[in-house]
Amino acid sequence: MEFFSFLDLSPPTSATFLFAIFAILISIPIYQAFSSPLSRVPGPLLCRFSPLWLWYHSYLGDEVTQIERLHKTYGPIARIGPNECSISDGIALNAIYSEHGGFRKADCYENFDFEGHATIFSARDGEYRARRSKAVAPLFSTANIRAGQAAIEACVGRFVERVRSEARTGEPVDVLNLSRSLALDAVSSFLFRTPYGGIEEQGGRLSASVFVDMLVETGRFFSLPHYLFVAVNWLNAKLFPSVDAAAEAGGAKLDEFARRIVKDTPPDEDTFQGRLKKAGVSDDENAVQVMDLMFAGTDSTGTNLSKLIWRLAKSPQIYQRLREEVASADATDPSLSYNPQSLKYLDAVVREGLRMGMSTPTRLPRVVPKGGWSFNGFYLPEDTVVGCQLHTLHFNPEVFPDPFKFQPERWLDGPSPQMQRDWIPFSLGQRGCLARNLAQLELQLALRAIARTNLLEGASPIGRDVEICEWFNSKLVGDRLELVWHAETVRVSANASLT
Repeated sequence: MEFFSFLDLSPPTSATFLFAIFAILISIPIYQAFSSPLSRVPGPLLCRFSPLWLWYHSYLGDEVTQIERLHKTYGPIARIGPNECSISDGIALNAIYSEHGGFRKADCYENFDFEGHATIFSARDGEYRARRSKAVAPLFSTANIRAGQAAIEACVGRFVERVRSEARTGEPVDVLNLSRSLALDAVSSFLFRTPYGGIEEQGGRLSASVFVDMLVETGRFFSLPHYLFVAVNWLNAKLFPSVDAAAEAGGAKLDEFARRIVKDTPPDEDTFQGRLKKAGVSDDENAVQVMDLMFAGTDSTGTNLSKLIWRLAKSPQIYQRLREEVASADATDPSLSYNPQSLKYLDAVVREGLRMGMSTPTRLPRVVPKGGWSFNGFYLPEDTVVGCQLHTLHFNPEVFPDPFKFQPERWLDGPSPQMQRDWIPFSLGQRGCLARNLAQLELQLALRAIARTNLLEGASPIGRDVEICEWFNSKLVGDRLELVWHAETVRVSANASLT
């Protein structure tokens, strides 16, 4: 064959040809390591040649911890791969994520595409994302969310009753599972006008949790090139068929729910799926966008709410102050129609909970645009992958003194500009979380109801702290977060109510 004709060359010519190929292959990593503009960026020697260091720690679930160690050693910018840098200074946030729309998302976001479709979250193409996000953006406006608040409050009421019911048993109550149930029902009730029914499910864990956990665990491979990501997932399915089958079964109900509501929704209906249908999105992709939104709402809001509940049970003085603020507001407005966002301490509790929640603790990687970008005296050429870790920013002691202490008071009486700048639980800029206003209101309504009904009286957290695997979406070690209500003090069945 002509393609292999080089093999017919004389031995000296063939050897020269093969040596030239070898020299080219070797020169590329050597250039990247020692001669490219990134060679001036400090970092471990291995990271100059290979992404293996990053892939390894991402897989182990200690990526955040290890990158923070690099920053302590090398400063605010550290090289973590042949073409990738991490930045720990919040002053870089505006340029990377906001200014002129921010840098585009890195190619590894393709690993979060679903069934062949890029989602609003995973899309790298600006025009593709804009068409879809603009179609649904009005649903997430503050005014629209406020107008549809009753649907969320109804879910919160059912959630409180479910917690009461489980608390009466005297057995540990998994508030992660119940918080996920609330989050899934709230997002489906408000955005799809069809509640999923998670709060009413019986028999253990939320049916959607197997699917949610499976997607969370794929985050350990987030940094891989897409072809390797696909290969690894294929191999996992072959090596662990029972796990893959469980994930498929867990996703079947979500898939059926998403496809049913898309099929039954007319294009003129003012719902998430209706607006996408009106924008010309196919039913197959529409169902994928619905499932992705359910995953994001269930995982992030459920995780943040469960950790807030757990920390309030662990912090009786904070809980008592919150109860007093809610009781005062209720007395001032007996109709209970006031906006929960007007409660300053409630807002501070939610902000502090989101600071420490770490539903997404890792980097949000972006690609340096044409012309390159300079930071802290280092020039990063175009196509360099760069990003900031949320955990590093949220637990920076220079910005948040005593950062591992749950202290809502830090948000009262004028938080510093650096605190406001570095608080990014929903990312920021045009490519940030569309549902940030909805997520915050869900947390505010849930905590107001908990305080109003004194739901946490007699509750104690199980465990000394919350441990996570540091993947793109964090995973709680043990997949549970538990409280126990003590029989001699519990009064959750007393006269407390939401109205």
